[in-house]
Amino acid sequence: MSMVSIHLPRSLQDKAGELAHQDGISFDQFVVSAVAEKLSVLLTADYLEKRAARSSQEAFEHALQDIPDVEPEPYDAL
Repeated sequence: MSMVSIHLPRSLQDKAGELAHQDGISFDQFVVSAVAEKLSVLLTADYLEKRAARSSQEAFEHALQDIPDVEPEPYDAL
């Protein structure tokens, strides 16, 4: 693992420290988790955007034809 030095506004550091304490983890663990979560969000959005660019309305409608036209189970109804 590498060491990184960052400057955080005191308010962010204080709040992150409080939340880390509530979760029973270190400040460093909290920051690592927060960075990993942000990367996951950004990479997922990028993946979905690229995936959507490969799609077409025609392919979507073709896939819909494979779905049976039946009433949903009671547990699955809106």
